[in-house]
Amino acid sequence: MAVRYACRHCETEIGSLPFESAKETINLLQKLDEAEEERYLTFGEDGEVTVRCICEQCEQSLRRFPNYYTFNKWLQ
Repeated sequence: MAVRYACRHCETEIGSLPFESAKETINLLQKLDEAEEERYLTFGEDGEVTVRCICEQCEQSLRRFPNYYTFNKWLQ
């Protein structure tokens, strides 16, 4: 089981952790409540966990254009 990080806005893969390195991260992710888990995590059939976070480019765009926060999906 690996942990993969991907941008929740543009879906760019940010990085991943192999199983050995992912154990501690998975333990921390289990502390999320249901709403946070639904919003930030995706579980693959192969046991892979994808953490939906934000990449640097999208973060910079949101800082420049804070009204983008009102959109569910602001990238087409």
